[in-house]
Order: sequence, then structure tokens, then C-alpha cells
Amino acid sequence: MDVPETRYAKSGGFNIAYQVFGEGPMDLVFVSGILLNLESAWSEPFWRRVMESTARLGRVILLDRRGSGLSDRLPPGSVPSLEERIDDIAVVMDAAGSERAVIYGSIEGGQVAIVFAATYPERTDALVLFNTYAHLPGADDPDLKARIMRTIEREWGSGLYARWWGRSEEHRKVIGRWERLAATPSAAAALVRTNFETDVRDVLGSIRVPTLVMQSRGDPLLIGGREIAEQIRGSRYVELEMPTLFFEKHHLDELLGVMQEFLTGHRAEPDVDRVLKTVLFTDIVGSTERAAEVGDRKWKELLDQHDAAMREELERFRGDEIKTTGDGFLAAFDGPARAVRCAQAVGEEARRLGLAVRAGVHTGECELRGDDLAGIAVHIGARVASLAGPGEVFVTSTVRDLVAGSGIEFADRGRHELKGVPGEWQLLAVCS
Repeated sequence: MDVPETRYAKSGGFNIAYQVFGEGPMDLVFVSGILLNLESAWSEPFWRRVMESTARLGRVILLDRRGSGLSDRLPPGSVPSLEERIDDIAVVMDAAGSERAVIYGSIEGGQVAIVFAATYPERTDALVLFNTYAHLPGADDPDLKARIMRTIEREWGSGLYARWWGRSEEHRKVIGRWERLAATPSAAAALVRTNFETDVRDVLGSIRVPTLVMQSRGDPLLIGGREIAEQIRGSRYVELEMPTLFFEKHHLDELLGVMQEFLTGHRAEPDVDRVLKTVLFTDIVGSTERAAEVGDRKWKELLDQHDAAMREELERFRGDEIKTTGDGFLAAFDGPARAVRCAQAVGEEARRLGLAVRAGVHTGECELRGDDLAGIAVHIGARVASLAGPGEVFVTSTVRDLVAGSGIEFADRGRHELKGVPGEWQLLAVCS
């Protein structure tokens, strides 16, 4: 097979490099980790063998992660957020003419694949995960994270991943070249730091597409695959006797055989009536008192201006208006960072009008009922908003864990019981 042509799709002002090759009855989108560089990877016999074999399953769509490989680079120390990477997948699928695909995620690409499948079940034929995790073990150990960051800054480009995976000196040289071609030491360290901060465990229960979770028995993150499979209803979990990387042809044949059997036997339509959404509730604080203060006519003018500003910000941040609540809104977003920034922008506009708006943001599984939303996630969003003070945006820890790398900062507001919702919930205020 010749090296596929590298093309570019524009996503949020960034050029995302991608390739399309192979043919067959299904599309497969590969969401890889940081080590990929689309063109140089084909010079390695191992990668060529993997891609040529995978192309027998269907049409393969491969992309370089924003900020690495052949895609546009980012400013030093910054990384693409989970939300931006999901946007990039959708844009590349559109550019490749793919309405639906099998979404395959490995290593740190697994988190992105998980959230994409939960958010866009109508575009996901199936979810396939290999050697990945919902959250990184040791994320709560600051000393461990600091040591890893120092190691990456010092040793990136020398085959660091090969040493972590226990591979040979020959493999170390190959991995070292992959590391140098994929990203700089500072970019790699920033990505791993964000991986430690990202936690998609709360998303797993929202996945409604056929899911295959495969794990190498020798992989140090073996517990990650088991945890994922336990939380995704109806998923299939398979442990394989193979190394994490640089596996031989018989290993590859076994892996692809498991995939082919799973994919050709599971083509049911996903349940798109239940999807992952970020809900935003807003409410004007003290609306009754303010209406009495300014009079009915002036209050109606203020409400009309508030509603117009809200709808303008929803359009800017790609939110969907679900309904109004008299002096507030319920809106839904495909990404939590956009919801938070929309809430902040609405708060600023309200202040210009002499109003104070409080907002609550939560990400969870929602039930689609025509143009309306229902489910526990909606109730949680409403309760979170009710606890925010004038001008504040409160979010759940689920939102915080999904916006790592976005630059949004939070202040802890402790654990709370939410009326009608089981358990205690950690809430955070968005720092302005």
C-alpha cells in the first residue's frame, strides 16, 4: 500500500491533518495517542503492518491530534481540551464524507473516543478500546505526577515510552524517533499533565453503542480496561496475550480477529434517545423584587434584553435552547467547556443590564423527549444552579474532570446534598 495522501480539515481555526485509506462496508476512525505522526509512521514496518491489516476491515480514517504530528501546533505549554479533540474528530469525519463510523481509541486517545461515543451515538457504529483508561492511576498523588513531569521534560525523545513498556533497545530507538517527530518535551509534558487531570468515569454509564474493550495482559494499565468494561452496560471485555506495542503478526491477527467478529456481529442501531449532554441552567437572582422596583413595562424590556443576550451567546457557543423558565433558561451543549464559557458570557451581559444571573452546569446522560430533555442529569443541573450566588457559575466535579486543558479554573465549594438526588456532590465555582 502506498502512503496515503495527507489532507487537512479546518477545526476551530486549526488545521487537522488526516488520512483515508482502505475500503469496505464500515468506516473506522482511529483516535490515537501522542506518538503518531501520520507520514513518518508509515516508514516503520510495525505501523505499516498494523494499518495495512486494519484496512481489510473497512475504510480507515486516521488523524493527528491537534498540537502534534502534522496538525497545527499550539502555544508552548498548552494542550487541546477533550472538547476540542471531539470537535476535531467530527470535522474530519465530515471532510472524509463519513456519517457514521466505528470509533477506535487507544492509550490517551481512549478518553476522547469514550466521550465522542457518548455524545454522538448517532455517528458511532461501535466503540472499540485497546489498552486505555478512563482515568490515570496515581492522579491524586502530586509527588508521582511531579516526578513523571520531570522525567518527560528531561528524557522525551530518547524512547521514554519504550522504557515504560519494558521494550528492547531496538524498540527504544524507534520510539525515540516517534517521540521527537510527534511533539516537543514541553508539549508532551503538558499533555500528560492534562491526562492526569481528566477523568471520564462518570461518562461510561452513558454509552449506548456496542462496545469492545481489549487489553494486553502485560499492560501496566490493565486495571483501566477492566474498570471501563464494568461500567459500560453490555460491553465485551477481552484480555489478549500480547505486548502493549510492537506486537508480532500473530498478535495482530488475534486482535483484528476479535475486532472483526465483534463488529460484523454487532450492527444494531444505537439508542439515540439517551445521549451525553452538558446542561446549563440560568436564573435571574431577585427577579420578583427587581420587577416590583422598576415596574412592569421596564421589567419586560429588561427581560427581553436578557433573553436576546442569552440567545446570542447560545448561538456563539453552539448551545441549544431547550426552554425558558420565566426568568431563566435551560440549554444543552455537546461540550462542557462551551457551556461554562456561555454561562460566564451571559453573566457579563446581565451585569451590563443591571441584573445578576446565577448558573449551574452539569454533564450527564439525558433522555431526549422531542425538543425537551429529561433525566437525572437535568435535575442535577437545576439543583446546582439553585446553590450558586448572584453572578456565580457552579459546576459539578464531573464538569471539572472533563474540561482539563481548557484553561478554565475552579474554586472548591465543598460537598452538598442535592434535593431529590442521591448522595453528596462536590461543587465548584468557576473563577472569573
